[in-house]
Amino acid sequence: MQALTERQRMVLDYIRESIRDRGFPPTLREIGRRMGIRSTNGVNDHLRALERKGLLTREDMKSRTLRPTMPAESSAGTPVLYEDDGQLIPSGFVRVPVFDRIGGSPLVFLSEKAIGSICLERSILGASAGSEIFAIKAHGDSMVDSGILAGDYVIARRQMSASRGEMIVVCIGDEALVRSFYPEKDHIKLLAGNKHMAPLYIRNVDFKPAMLLGVVVAVYRRI
Repeated sequence: MQALTERQRMVLDYIRESIRDRGFPPTLREIGRRMGIRSTNGVNDHLRALERKGLLTREDMKSRTLRPTMPAESSAGTPVLYEDDGQLIPSGFVRVPVFDRIGGSPLVFLSEKAIGSICLERSILGASAGSEIFAIKAHGDSMVDSGILAGDYVIARRQMSASRGEMIVVCIGDEALVRSFYPEKDHIKLLAGNKHMAPLYIRNVDFKPAMLLGVVVAVYRRI
């Protein structure tokens, strides 16, 4: 993605702000007043630059048809957290719901408790891009030795089975945990990525398929 100038960034932010607060984009004159640009031609120069960079679309050069193509500025491969407000997702990207903590059953967790979304390049997810993908926002230090820090986004593919040694998102009580999965003869061992934390052991008869929310496919950190 091409870099934006400061003025182009301000124009794009104002368009997003107008759509969010009023439900429609600003006119050229409104953009000019906000930016201190007297000429509508000057405003159009910024809009055309944003169109060339693939960050803005409009029909028939009409200002009321202005639509940002990205939820927020990002560089390739960088997740962007945003409210799901209907903005367009560009080709080659995937919208992934983000969850914080579970309140109740896994079904409620996966359908009602999203705190936002991230926009990820489809190529980064590989074969998982066509699956049901979700993200968990990590808390604490239970997986620090595995490279997962508090605040990271743990990206998982929704499924109810996993292979030995795979990192999973598992529902224990009212919380979503990230652990490594080790099935044994009569129990399941859930191994933390922290040498100071003991594994969790769950008897096979007590481990329900619905407790396994998904298999981890990627981890992203905002810097």
